[in-house]
Amino acid sequence: MNPPPAFADVQALCFDVFGTVVDWHGSIAAEAQRLGLPVDGGAFALAWRAGYAPAMQQVRSGALPWTNIDGLHRRILDGLLAQHGIAMDEAARQHLNRIWHRLQPWPDSVPGLLRLKRGYTITTLSNGNLSLLVAMAKFGGLPWDAVFSAELFHHYKPDPEVYLGAAQLLGLAPAQVALVAAHPSDLRAAAACGLRTAYVPRPLERGVGGEMEACTPGEFDTVAESFEVLAAQLGC
Repeated sequence: MNPPPAFADVQALCFDVFGTVVDWHGSIAAEAQRLGLPVDGGAFALAWRAGYAPAMQQVRSGALPWTNIDGLHRRILDGLLAQHGIAMDEAARQHLNRIWHRLQPWPDSVPGLLRLKRGYTITTLSNGNLSLLVAMAKFGGLPWDAVFSAELFHHYKPDPEVYLGAAQLLGLAPAQVALVAAHPSDLRAAAACGLRTAYVPRPLERGVGGEMEACTPGEFDTVAESFEVLAAQLGC
């Protein structure tokens, strides 16, 4: 199969990671259960994730100095533990906070990435910090050609500096790079910077029955139900 016309000049695929490549909800819920935390694991995962965007906005607004995602996750975690009255020593808090380094890939992620890697340079483009993304790749066997983090640009997505910075690091024009993501808002921000877009919805990102971001049919350059389907669409 020939790639869609919008992908004719694309040489690199940059991937959102949390939710797109890895299952944060299921991984965190399972860890909460394994540790015996007195909480509903799925609700705990959702609450932890819910603090993510507001924390990044605090950095973006200048209310917080530049703080990487490990640091923001820890701030949110400390608040959740206090809210639930959970006592946990420093070593245990650090270990739990690093669950974000140990998120399980979706079943199609590794085989799909291996196929896509045959035809394209594949990289992360995540708000996760570099050490987190490297540890996650080692843990999950994710075969990236390069690991790009918002940390490199001291901006968080959806700031344009992240998308344009990735293209610049690759030595490519924005139109030669595509963002692959499960989040329409991320894809729209990339498209506004001139990148191509591939939407891979993940209906279970927030657990069974979890809400997904709305989008319009035809809004993105291609839509695929998995990375393996995307690889087939792109001729890999």
